[in-house]
Amino acid sequence: MRPLRHRIPLLPLLAGLLLAVSIGAGCGFGTENAGGGEGEPETEGITLYSGRIAAALGGANDAYEADSDTDVEVRYAASADLGAQIVEEGENSPADAFFAQEFPAMGAVEDAGLLAELPDDVLEMVPPEYRDPEGRWVGVTGRARTVAYNSDVLSPADLPENPLDFTEPEWEGRVGWAPITGSFQEYMTQVRLAYGDEAARDFLQGMVDNGVTAYPNNVALRDAIANGEIDAGLINHYYVAQAIAQEGDDYPVELFYPKQGLGSTVLLTTIGVLEGSDRKEEAFDYVRFMLNDESQSFFTTSSKEYPLVPGVKRDPSLELPLAKIPAPPSEPLDLAELQQTVELMEETGAL
Repeated sequence: MRPLRHRIPLLPLLAGLLLAVSIGAGCGFGTENAGGGEGEPETEGITLYSGRIAAALGGANDAYEADSDTDVEVRYAASADLGAQIVEEGENSPADAFFAQEFPAMGAVEDAGLLAELPDDVLEMVPPEYRDPEGRWVGVTGRARTVAYNSDVLSPADLPENPLDFTEPEWEGRVGWAPITGSFQEYMTQVRLAYGDEAARDFLQGMVDNGVTAYPNNVALRDAIANGEIDAGLINHYYVAQAIAQEGDDYPVELFYPKQGLGSTVLLTTIGVLEGSDRKEEAFDYVRFMLNDESQSFFTTSSKEYPLVPGVKRDPSLELPLAKIPAPPSEPLDLAELQQTVELMEETGAL
């Protein structure tokens, strides 16, 4: 495992990353407090900082409020914004729990020493490869980082077994990516750590030289594949799964899981409880609820993500079992590592 616990100047790093990660993602807080209305819980509860959008969290959160008869004040924003906010607020943060869409933001909060150790019964709900070795966060859902392609133009046999081969001349002007997204930068950090800076630079530069098309987000990337603007792209699996669920089996975009290198890997959404919280026991209960069968089923049926709790059935659209997709590194991604990735992307013109 790579050493992580060295202290780094978190706020300058986060501030720099915010520009790269949050543009187009909706900066700033949006707050939703379900309390006060007719039929709503009247008991004051925890404050959750959520890097997940309301559509991806709301059903599970509503179920928790109804089950516990407790309000949850949810503050929505990009994960990087929220991670920076918590680090700045320190032990005085009003947040009791943090639900991160992109993992490096959780790593920043952990590295700042602001996360409480989760109870063993919570940690043991998820396999070891999807939780913090030190017990301070746990994965909630998995997102496969993989390749999407236009099935009217290509078949799986046409695609490279290693996505790094999209730099070959035959793919010139045919591939897209969304380099400003946190998930792409998290993936590229994994590539850089697995193969080294030179290999990552060669891939990024090769893609730029090969005329890769950059999109502001994965939805735009997916739609560009569907309308024939490009033939393939590097994407999170659920954007395609959600479109197929809405458009039907004739939707002309399918997923391909390359077998070589980091052709596909799992990115985690994660949740942790703040050490400075006065409501840690309630926050622990909230984490338990996000990992119960009801919540895990909500996440996989609504967002088409992989449930991480054993025994919960994945959505039928997810044909490839989670166990077939390489797990992420067991050590959290260091923000300094992510910053180096962003700098490499800027050097090569990927950003």
